[in-house]
Amino acid sequence: MNDQVIAKLLDPEILFWEIGGAIAIIAIVFTTVTGMIRSISRERTRREIAAYIAEGSMTPEQGEKILKAGEES
Repeated sequence: MNDQVIAKLLDPEILFWEIGGAIAIIAIVFTTVTGMIRSISRERTRREIAAYIAEGSMTPEQGEKILKAGEES
C-alpha cells in the first residue's frame, strides 16, 4: 500500500503540481508573516511616538510629521 502511494506521489505528471502547490503555499506563508511583522513594527513605532509626545519631548505636530513620512503613497 505504501509503495503505491509513494509511486503515485513521484509520478512526473503529479510531481509538477505538487512542487507548484508547495511553492504557492510557501509564498502565501511568507507574505503573511511579512505583513504581520510590518504591522507589529508600525504599531510599536506609533506607541513610541505617542510616549514621546506624552512625556513632552516631542510636539504632536512633530509626531504627526514623522508618522506621515512613513506612510506609503
